[in-house]
Amino acid sequence: MKKLLPKKVAGFTLMETVIAIGVLVVMLTAFMAVFGPATRGIRRSINVQEADRLTSTLEKELSTNRPTATGAEDITAFHKAYNWILSSHQSADVVFAYQYRGNPNQLRRDGTMEPYVTKGGQAGKDFVVQPMFRRRSDTEFINDLKALEGRVFFVKMTQLVFDGTNGLKIGESGKITPPTGSTPLAGTGADSFPEAVIPFTAEFFEIQTTDPNFLKTGGKFDVAKYTKPMFTRNLAVRR
Repeated sequence: MKKLLPKKVAGFTLMETVIAIGVLVVMLTAFMAVFGPATRGIRRSINVQEADRLTSTLEKELSTNRPTATGAEDITAFHKAYNWILSSHQSADVVFAYQYRGNPNQLRRDGTMEPYVTKGGQAGKDFVVQPMFRRRSDTEFINDLKALEGRVFFVKMTQLVFDGTNGLKIGESGKITPPTGSTPLAGTGADSFPEAVIPFTAEFFEIQTTDPNFLKTGGKFDVAKYTKPMFTRNLAVRR
């Protein structure tokens, strides 16, 4: 009678497993070395496009004096821009940037479109994707979030002041001062500013959530917790 020998179980030895892992690590390292710069380049390109869109929309909004629901609008667009720059570092009046689906057949008192909240619909006919900047204290901001498209950003704006030696430098947040040698005009706020132009720097930040309860007035969103902007642009507003 022949003696039956146990069959060998197929598998990998410890050494083969270690070698396979080593080869995989080398391949992944080579992959990242080749495609990593390309990925970063694509990301930079997207950021540049985002920056162009946001800055152009911000410039347009700061030059538009919109009526408000309460009728307590600013005197001129320059007054509006002055106040927005002055208070954009405060959580209560931070300026949010976003896109929402607007209904072209329904306009609000401030000239913007009502949010299109109906499911479905045809872009360009039933709704238009509208870029928008609003302060947190604006009640229409929360309404727009009902038809939000994409992410939400916010912007911190700080006056650029001329120091007489090195040109323009970033001033003090929450403060707008007349250029050195200029005499303030009679009045307060924008009325007292003696120049026709306020140069400022705009720092754009991305917010990781679009939850209305987090973003609304009284929510947990805090401007002070954001210190590293996505990008920065130097702009100016005119009377």
